[in-house]
Amino acid sequence: MGHRLSKIYTRTGDAGTTGLGDGSRVDKHDPRMEAIGDIDELNCNLGLLLTETLREDMRELLIDIQHDLFDLGGELSIPDSAFIAATAVTKLEQAIDRYNEELPPLKEFLLPGGSRAAAVAHLCRAVCRRAERRVLALAAAAPVNPHATQFINRLSDLLFVCSRIVARDSGAGEVLWQRGRG
Repeated sequence: MGHRLSKIYTRTGDAGTTGLGDGSRVDKHDPRMEAIGDIDELNCNLGLLLTETLREDMRELLIDIQHDLFDLGGELSIPDSAFIAATAVTKLEQAIDRYNEELPPLKEFLLPGGSRAAAVAHLCRAVCRRAERRVLALAAAAPVNPHATQFINRLSDLLFVCSRIVARDSGAGEVLWQRGRG
């Protein structure tokens, strides 16, 4: 394989535009670029979560998801393309079901925290929800693969369940919201 990035700066974006994968140019604040940027930020936060102590099965799943997110960013950078398939959504749903079986039912809302890893998982969930809003805003203006929107929605659910597993595994437990406190 040849070099993907032989030159890091090109000066082509100095006027406020950037190139898409199909060769077209859009403003850096275009809804497509906002969605791509939030997907990238989510992937970076998952990388941060992966520096924490996690169970091996969860670690492998999150690494797979990082690759899926990179594919999703590529998909969004090439209008009318589809790299995320229904199987990616199914994989997330199966993981949610598997992890959720280990957990007691929730009786209260949770606050981010319990352990550093659990808090980082909650951060990933919140960034994922923002990324989902950006992808949906793009979908309101241009065609977007429906599996991509399903994937990002299921991913935020998975990250919530992961935060619960990580909090439990750390021994710190979950932080429950208390009505009227504060």
